[in-house]
Amino acid sequence: MARLRRDHFIDLRPFQVSPAFTRMWIGSTLAGLGGQLTIVAIMLHMFDLTGSTFAVSMVAFAGLVPMILAGLYGGMLADAFDRRRVALIAATVTFASTLLLAILAWGQLETVWWLYALSIVNSAANSIVMAARQSIVPRLIPRDLLPAASALGGITMGIMVMGGPALAGVLVAVSGYAWTYTIDVVLMLSLFLGLWTLPSIKPEGEIVRPGLESLKDGWRFLKRAGNIRLQFILDIIAMTFGHPIALFPAIGALLLGGGPITTGVLTASIAAGAFLSSLFSGPVGRVRRQGLGIERAIIAYGGAILAFGLVLGAAALGWFAPETVDAASPNVVLIIAAVLTLAAAGAADNVSAIFRNTMVLAAVPDSIRGRLQGIFIVVVAGGPRVGALYAGVLATATALWFPPLLGGLVIMGLVATLVRLSPRFQDYDAANPVP
Repeated sequence: MARLRRDHFIDLRPFQVSPAFTRMWIGSTLAGLGGQLTIVAIMLHMFDLTGSTFAVSMVAFAGLVPMILAGLYGGMLADAFDRRRVALIAATVTFASTLLLAILAWGQLETVWWLYALSIVNSAANSIVMAARQSIVPRLIPRDLLPAASALGGITMGIMVMGGPALAGVLVAVSGYAWTYTIDVVLMLSLFLGLWTLPSIKPEGEIVRPGLESLKDGWRFLKRAGNIRLQFILDIIAMTFGHPIALFPAIGALLLGGGPITTGVLTASIAAGAFLSSLFSGPVGRVRRQGLGIERAIIAYGGAILAFGLVLGAAALGWFAPETVDAASPNVVLIIAAVLTLAAAGAADNVSAIFRNTMVLAAVPDSIRGRLQGIFIVVVAGGPRVGALYAGVLATATALWFPPLLGGLVIMGLVATLVRLSPRFQDYDAANPVP
């Protein structure tokens, strides 16, 4: 029984077999936490300078296209040069831009345009770091431990998303922006430790120099790689129709009550679900039919989003509500129900991410892995933003509860149909990875 319980916890063998992976994971986790501090601090800083929520929203929008372009170009660089060097140079750019933010804040020289410019530089450089770093992982650990490495990535993401925004709010309130940016600068030093101590990791196989031909070569491979292409499509479907985060402020104000506190709790519950699913991810690493694993995880995600929509529908009908629902009088029963559904969604999405990331790392040849990681970044970055547009437009035209309700049904129906039409994806075997 004790052995059974241990087998259900996260597999830590990647730490045991690869000190290099361990150092890179620690560095990435601490630097990611610091990066979240800066992202949130820039948004708060922008609002302090402008008093405009539009100006704050433009921080994320302005960095989207540079982030996508940098992710694609970073993938090409990772397939042409030493990946350790590519990651180090991009990390140096991120470090320099964050250090400049801190210097400007200490000197009270910051302006709106400086915040925009440096947030764009940060976003673009981080995309290159991510593309290069993920391409390195399969060179550090055995293939059978890639699911465990992906689960450890879920732990990193959970720490970043749960801890970063809350810590940033506290630091800005207590010590100000300059100290918050400075703490990120210090935390980023750990990323250099993780990358600097790696061996040289040059791509294997035929090398295509960065440029249009390299990008075309990546797209040609993706057209042939049906399993990889379908998992990208499935993730886009999940994020487009099942990403209701843009509705959380209105939900906290109008439906569930509790205001900003409810908004924060709902957001954190998704990260908490992801964190817990990684913590108990032992059985996930033993699943060989990872295509079916992706399908079932995304269908479970759609079911959880559907359940969230039903909770909101109950709130719209006034179930369990106090006489007046507002910031001071929340609907506690339905907030708890909403938290549980969103935690389930975060857990299911993380399980899907473990399978999807493992498939890309194991099935894609080393010579093209960086470019596929760049495309993966585009999918991960673009899907939630399209999802925010879907949720916002549909909620404006109908009601707050309708986008997640409809979206959950669409996710489950589309995913089940597309997978049924792809026998190769259903038969994908982790012991014999075929892209």
